[in-house]
Amino acid sequence: MPIYEAATIDEAIQLGLNDLGLDKEKVEIEILDEGKKGFLGIGRKNARLKIEPSISETVSEAIEETVEEVLEEPLEKTIEETETIEVFTEDQPEEVETSELGDEAALTELAVYLTDITKQLDAPALVKMTREANTVVFQLDTQKQGILIGKHGKTLNALQYLAQVFIHRIAKNKLSVVVNVGNYREKRQEIIQRLADRTAEKAIKSGQPVFLEPMPAFERKQIHAALSKNEYVKTHSEGDEPYRYLVVEPVKKRL
Repeated sequence: MPIYEAATIDEAIQLGLNDLGLDKEKVEIEILDEGKKGFLGIGRKNARLKIEPSISETVSEAIEETVEEVLEEPLEKTIEETETIEVFTEDQPEEVETSELGDEAALTELAVYLTDITKQLDAPALVKMTREANTVVFQLDTQKQGILIGKHGKTLNALQYLAQVFIHRIAKNKLSVVVNVGNYREKRQEIIQRLADRTAEKAIKSGQPVFLEPMPAFERKQIHAALSKNEYVKTHSEGDEPYRYLVVEPVKKRL
């Protein structure tokens, strides 16, 4: 880990941030020496510190790269280990390759898969499975929620996408799964509702379509549902997973 040195702590931090090309909130800083101003330049000592990307940022980038690699693979291809992060294993059971597992067997495989991922990310979690309507929720109980959630839920959404790809590859039936950490999804649902309302208002006021950031399919469905009764706007999705995004546009009223 490089050590950055400058007249003040702030200057040393800025030096490190410029070198890494990261913002302050995306790094972890360890101050080795606060330095001394000295008297008339005599006895002055520079501040010294270490800076490295935060764990959550590194994990987010690694999983995002893994998602991109998954997208490049044909769906019929056997799940393999990637070089980015070892979230796949080479010794998958023979049944996994057939893509014909029953619901319970497939969900059990996914639970094991998610357990292994959390261990690899140094945030081991107890995976609990519950059913809500037509969706199976995998709750990851861990002491390191921040690592598995990531900034703005980026890591959790990547895990969500990997889980959905995994289950579609091994299960005989099409199963819908959601991955949750703590009460993040519940809080996120409230945010999604407010986002839907604000976006509709913006589209109506401007008379122009509004393009939202990419989000998981089930979150897009939440916005679709939230705005389905609003006669002044209509919604549709564009792009490819996992970067598919929602468009909210005003409805032109007939005179």
